[in-house]
Amino acid sequence: MIPPFSGGCLCGATRYRCTAPPLWQGHCHCASCRRATASALASFFGMADGAWEWTGAAPQEYLSSPDTWRSFCPRCGTPMSYHSARFPGERHFYAATLDTPEAYAPTEHFHRDQALSWLHLADGLPNR
Repeated sequence: MIPPFSGGCLCGATRYRCTAPPLWQGHCHCASCRRATASALASFFGMADGAWEWTGAAPQEYLSSPDTWRSFCPRCGTPMSYHSARFPGERHFYAATLDTPEAYAPTEHFHRDQALSWLHLADGLPNR
């Protein structure tokens, strides 16, 4: 993804802008991410703090597990990002919130051991 790029929620109230390339891009299969997004997997990209900003209404945050917060639009409920003490100095944004999601280029899978048995992927990306 070539900066600057931006994204937002369904209703347009919560928005963000990124001014640097992502640190990484990948799909997470953990049960927590699946439940938070009501989907078979969650596609994220990581941004270094200082390389992104909220440009619309600030999201609300939910402490989903110890030292882990998930943010969402307070108006429409769209999941926006994830940050955790396990990953200091970065925030993980949901790729589907990008204004141009076609620019997203995942390079790996996380927690593939927790992937749903009915999800069959043949993208050849490495697992971590």
